[in-house]
Amino acid sequence: MDETYQIYINRVASLTLPTTYQNQLKNIQKSPKFQQRQPVPFPGYTVLTPPYQDDSRNESFYHQLTLTQQQLIEKIEPPFLIPVPPESFHLTLADLIWEDNYSDAAKADPNFDHKLQKAITDSFQNYEKIDLEKGQSQWQILGLLVFPRALVVGLVPCDELSYNKIFQLRRSLYQNQELIGLGVQQQYHFTAHITLGYFDDIPDNLDKSHLESVILSFNDQWIEQEPQILTIEEVELRKFENMSQFLLDQNNPTLKI
Repeated sequence: MDETYQIYINRVASLTLPTTYQNQLKNIQKSPKFQQRQPVPFPGYTVLTPPYQDDSRNESFYHQLTLTQQQLIEKIEPPFLIPVPPESFHLTLADLIWEDNYSDAAKADPNFDHKLQKAITDSFQNYEKIDLEKGQSQWQILGLLVFPRALVVGLVPCDELSYNKIFQLRRSLYQNQELIGLGVQQQYHFTAHITLGYFDDIPDNLDKSHLESVILSFNDQWIEQEPQILTIEEVELRKFENMSQFLLDQNNPTLKI
């Protein structure tokens, strides 16, 4: 289901075109993951890069992203963007299972979490057997992307090897029959992104042209600056309770990519 390197680059680049923003801003909605601007229970599992608070390697990258988030909050009027805590900034590499699907599975099988951990461990081991060139997976900021319920920073790989490492990781996860048996299915094309904030109630008088201009101004800044690069060296399985808490657990497998 995932795309080739060049098709991925072209598709994500098209998401930063003014015409795309105009169409997407017509359809933005309040995120159900927040009520009264506070996260609601939304349990599940994901494979991700270590969140900012646990990722000293990318300190500079996430610091700049924190400044971007602050500037966005100041410029978006009225303030309908609910910022996620910067310490939870991360790149999701594979959505696994969440909300009712996870809650129902965990209730039906008390050993579900353990089985999921084992299946992810097996996928990580299978990935390690793949003959890939040595080297880091590096991704750079392309621009802001408008999702139906969130404003995010979109990333593109710095080279084909960086993309192939994540492509093969996702294949090792989504083609694992153990995981499929646990209810894990690939539901989306991969669009590498880091969420800055979720939408609250959308104001009736929202000036979408102004919001588009704000978004484009940030993209122009990134074009003019040195590339902002996220270096991926390790990925982890983590459980989340909501969209601001991604929990460390010594039983959760990790992978040096």
